[in-house]
Amino acid sequence: MTTRTLRIALLTSTLLAGAAQAQDVTLTIESWRNDDLTIWQDTIIPAFEAQNPGIKVVFAPSAPAEYNAVLNSKLDAGSAGDLITCRPFDASLELYNKGKLADLTALAAMANFSPVAKSAWQTDDGTATFCVPMASVIHGFIYNADAFAQLGIEVPQTEAEFFAALDKIKADGTYIPMAMGTNDQWEAATMGYNNIGPNYWKGEEGRLALIKGEQTLTDPQWVAPFTQLARWKDYLGDGFEAQTYPDSQNLFTLGRAAIYPAGSWEISGFNTQAGFKMGAFPPPVAAAGDTCYISDHTDIALGLNAASPNADQAKVFLEWVGSPEFATLYANALPGFFSLNSTPVEMADPLAKEFVSWRDTCQSTIRSTYQILSRGTPNLENETWNASANVIKGTETPEAAAERLQAGLASWFAPQQ
Repeated sequence: MTTRTLRIALLTSTLLAGAAQAQDVTLTIESWRNDDLTIWQDTIIPAFEAQNPGIKVVFAPSAPAEYNAVLNSKLDAGSAGDLITCRPFDASLELYNKGKLADLTALAAMANFSPVAKSAWQTDDGTATFCVPMASVIHGFIYNADAFAQLGIEVPQTEAEFFAALDKIKADGTYIPMAMGTNDQWEAATMGYNNIGPNYWKGEEGRLALIKGEQTLTDPQWVAPFTQLARWKDYLGDGFEAQTYPDSQNLFTLGRAAIYPAGSWEISGFNTQAGFKMGAFPPPVAAAGDTCYISDHTDIALGLNAASPNADQAKVFLEWVGSPEFATLYANALPGFFSLNSTPVEMADPLAKEFVSWRDTCQSTIRSTYQILSRGTPNLENETWNASANVIKGTETPEAAAERLQAGLASWFAPQQ
């Protein structure tokens, strides 16, 4: 080989290597779900990379409590990753309004999601969507199926059957009827008020009417869930006022309580901790045949850093996140985090399958306080925590709690004035 031929060969190999390196792009995902790291590394990312040679993906989560602050600092400094895991509603909307998240309305995959699925990551007028929906969590009740069989209790479908079941469990004395405390407050609202409430205010119909100022929190359908919560006091066991969220989880998984007001995020943990067969039922309706409503709460999505130098490749990844293939991978890797994709996902976990089956028979809605209504002071979400806990403890009447929440909302929210 001549010197000239050798030079040409070396130059050609250098150019080819440069082209290969130029083609390989690494996308970084910012997230607060650090417990998902192995699922992304072992299952989700390899599936994408196998179909998309030249695009590498790194999942780089922060600690959940620090995520918002860390992400904002990185975005301001220009050092944030290409893909941003989006919390629902106002935190992500603020990032979009500041120009930190790109408008993803034009992504083809957005056609795979319903208006409710997209609502947590849209502008108030719905004209722009800035994150691809990934998953929701569903509320209801998880129960000890062995305890129900032992006591001869059928799964309740109506409120009357629900309280009859609680009475039977209480009379027997083997189990605490229901595991929930009021010490941490949030669970009283999240697994209490916003769990049973949609059946009263008719899900999206009532939630949107509240935002428009067409209904108020003192209307009967908004007071009624508090009235039911006030009845729960008799079934929560001794010392429930001091009982924390982890206490309630332990009471149930140790087999000491028969029913647990739940979010589907409990499924993975309960599967590993409970030594008994479990089942689940949706919030009981007032009367047989009534339309049922479930809190099918939009929880997590993925957006594009508006300053990403790899926007084209990031959009390839986001189109895939919006696909049925991703939906199936994610929902089975994390049972209890349900796909928001309109294409049905076949899941293996029986408890997860039970929760998600309610979408076929009930109307889905989201937590009433999360969109728009908690932007002011007092914050309606946090006030509802306190009110729900007070009503259960009996320190505030349902009517007084509703009046306080309404006065607080009307003090800053124009449609309610």
